[in-house]
Order: sequence, then C-alpha cells, then structure tokens
Amino acid sequence: MAIAKTHSWAYVAIWEFRVRPRMKKRFLAAYGPEGEWAKLFRQDKRYIGTQLIQDLKARRTYMTVDFWTSQAAYENFRRRHASEYEAIDARCESLTESEREVGSYVKVGKQIKKAQFGRC
Repeated sequence: MAIAKTHSWAYVAIWEFRVRPRMKKRFLAAYGPEGEWAKLFRQDKRYIGTQLIQDLKARRTYMTVDFWTSQAAYENFRRRHASEYEAIDARCESLTESEREVGSYVKVGKQIKKAQFGRC
C-alpha cells in the first residue's frame, strides 16, 4: 500500500507481533494492507492505510503501522467499532505468541528546509 498522495497522514498507531510457527500465511492475510484489519479500518474515510513490516533478524516479528488523518479519527473509530475490533482481535489471537502496542505517533511540524540545518 502506498500512502495516498491525496491524503496527508498526521497520526500512526504501531503494533508489534511475534507470529507463531506455521501461522505466517494466516497472519499476513489478517494483518497485511488488504487484510481483515485494513478492511475494518477502511469503513472510515479518515483511515489512510496500513504498512506491514518484518524484522530482518527476528523473522517471525512484524509491525503494523496504521496511518490516520488524526489521533481523534483513530480514537473515535475505535470507540464506534469496539465490538468489531474485539471480535477480530479474538479470532486472530491464535496467530501470535505475543503482541504489544509500540506506540502512537503524530507528525511533527512542516518538513525541515535545507537552510534550517545548523540552527538549534
């Protein structure tokens, strides 16, 4: 999934997962950019997309990065869809040994211009 140029993200939620042996295919189907989670999130026009990344050293470790237009958009979505969110989470629980929320991040300011370097 390429982040759409027509949508500017301002907030990301990042989760880390350790996938159980022999569950990789099912995990990728559920957590990938076209997976079950992304399908749920796409119900909200303020959801931008999901990236799924894999650790190169710990090959069963993945992170999802969910892009939203704002923190409020994400939090409101979670409240409105709490039961659906919990149902998917319960169905996917058997796919992973562990999961943890890495954090929630917001985009900071405008891009730094070349002339600004050196000014601290």
